[in-house]
Amino acid sequence: MKQIRLDKFLTDSGIGTRSEVKNLIKKGQIAVNGSIVKKSDIKIDATSDKVSYQGKELRYSEFHYYMLYKPAGVLSATEDKNQETVLDLLKGVSHKNLFPVGRLDKDTEGLLLITDDGALAHSLLSPKKHVDKTYYLIADGKVEAEDLTTLSEGVDIGEEKKTLPAKAKLISYDKAADRTELLLTIHEGKFHQVKRMMEAVGKPVLYLKRLSMGSLVLDEKLEKGCFRELTDEEISCLRQYKIQK
Repeated sequence: MKQIRLDKFLTDSGIGTRSEVKNLIKKGQIAVNGSIVKKSDIKIDATSDKVSYQGKELRYSEFHYYMLYKPAGVLSATEDKNQETVLDLLKGVSHKNLFPVGRLDKDTEGLLLITDDGALAHSLLSPKKHVDKTYYLIADGKVEAEDLTTLSEGVDIGEEKKTLPAKAKLISYDKAADRTELLLTIHEGKFHQVKRMMEAVGKPVLYLKRLSMGSLVLDEKLEKGCFRELTDEEISCLRQYKIQK
């Protein structure tokens, strides 16, 4: 049993801000177990009471999870006075306290998880968890076998320690363009890590896209700049990182 105020239930369900949902309640647009209610401070059981807005039943969730296909040119930030941020792309989403889990460089695109679940974000980003992050990249020049070995064993990127072992998989080499397609999986989150790793082997990144983070894989159906809510299965898989030691 989870007793909470009706207005909190509604804001957590994404209907609007606290003041907006109070107005909806006054207008008689909210029903609990089939009956219209006019008080915002009544307590309801979030797990068993049926709450509806304009006839549509709402599902309560304490936390919210969105998969965004971040396009290049957008900042991985919650707000910025001069530039578009990833939260600006979540049109129609009114939940407060959302933030991107980790960051992608402005010129990098791909998978970005946006949530208000701080504990999950901490687990996914914790160096102790070793959560895999896989990137597709195009590098300038031909990535040789010895480069793959270096990337796999750890690279000196100018810090006290080398990067942890990664997984590097060659996709193809375009001789005419002198460019290499590569998959690189890392489980750290150092500043500009992938770019610095490729620079260290003399094959700078021309294009970078994150494909996955842990169990979460970028939905091929999502277009750049678009987002969707995570499925129950995706959320369940991610929550496993919260309980792993």
